[in-house]
Amino acid sequence: MKCLEIGLPCGDRHKRFTDMAKEIERKFLVRGDGWRSAAESKSVLRQGYIASMDDRSVRVRILDGRKARLTIKIGRSAITRDEFEYDIPIADAEELLQSAIGVVIEKTRYRVPHQGFVWEVDVFAGEHRGLVIAEVEMTAETDKPVLPTWLGREVTGDFRYSNQALATEYGHDRHGLSHSA
Repeated sequence: MKCLEIGLPCGDRHKRFTDMAKEIERKFLVRGDGWRSAAESKSVLRQGYIASMDDRSVRVRILDGRKARLTIKIGRSAITRDEFEYDIPIADAEELLQSAIGVVIEKTRYRVPHQGFVWEVDVFAGEHRGLVIAEVEMTAETDKPVLPTWLGREVTGDFRYSNQALATEYGHDRHGLSHSA
């Protein structure tokens, strides 16, 4: 289909499909509290999934009770996916969370800088209390962040440790989720 056939100037169509937001990240279990002294900030998050499929999801998240976002993620890659985020009213987010699939995830996210990268350490509460996961967002799949000593086993690409699975498959215990790093 030509871009003019769908009502877009060709330049806009090209830009739309080449400048999509990308999420490129690696994820690890965390062992110990060695990261806490370097944490710069923290946010309390509540999030749930209102749509969930193998290769896509729609998430609603409330940050510190003051801001809310709707996020659409698309892709099957273990490291890179398309990601689109939109601010929404908190009242809308609260209502959407009432319809979440599975459980609403509760966690505190700490931002921890380490040798040129910022690690996000999620300390789970609620149904997943005791689970601690760190992830680092990168600008390219070829980035090589220096791994902090407080990291445990890498779980990048292990669906069991995705927030999507933690929310939508809670209680199914089909995967033998381990909290041990």
